[in-house]
Amino acid sequence: MASGGLSKAVKATMGRALRETGAALKEASGEEIFSRHRPIIMWYGQKPFTTNDTFIAPTANVIGNVTNWDESSVWYGAVVRADSNHPITIGFSSNIQDGAVVTTLPESTATLDTGFPPITHVGHYVSIGAGSVLRSCRVEDLVIVGDKCTILEGAIVESNVILEPGTVVPPYARIPTGQKWGGNPATFIAELTPEEKESIQPKAEKIHQEAWEHLTEFLPYGNTYLQLEELEKAGVKAQQG
Repeated sequence: MASGGLSKAVKATMGRALRETGAALKEASGEEIFSRHRPIIMWYGQKPFTTNDTFIAPTANVIGNVTNWDESSVWYGAVVRADSNHPITIGFSSNIQDGAVVTTLPESTATLDTGFPPITHVGHYVSIGAGSVLRSCRVEDLVIVGDKCTILEGAIVESNVILEPGTVVPPYARIPTGQKWGGNPATFIAELTPEEKESIQPKAEKIHQEAWEHLTEFLPYGNTYLQLEELEKAGVKAQQG
């Protein structure tokens, strides 16, 4: 390693050590640290539901009427935004990867053209790729949505489907079960092979295991991902970190 790189590594390591030591001393004195960024946000009395093994990254935002099933995960920079009176569901062992956005139509839209409410539903064992956008759509169980895909209002992606990266599913389109689609607008590519179908659930389970590693990596000191009101409720003195 070049001397410049070594110097940066030493500075970074020493800096973290000093920050963690300071945080540990503050916690020992009964003081906790909080961050302005709030990964979980209540909206008009509706707070996202999460379980003990739901991973919400410190830089993610989950807002309003969102239900996160067991083993689900919302990764760094992702936004799950249910602030328009329409709920969002993230299913069991499903994941919303880095920078993805999951939202709904505005409150002024009471129903879709189909007559159904404009909710967003993500089923079980679904992997939503980084940078993707989902809006008032339905994604059934066992689906892989590639990076930077777009699924618009009223669209339905049935179970056992793979969307290639960059796929755009237009409003009210339907992607049939057992198929691979891609392109803009989305077009049929091929029927999934048995091996491709069998790969969908293990992919979601693998991402859950990675999420668990991130969840357990948080140290007992410097818990900047905790919300201020939760600390105050526990009777802990807190300051902004």
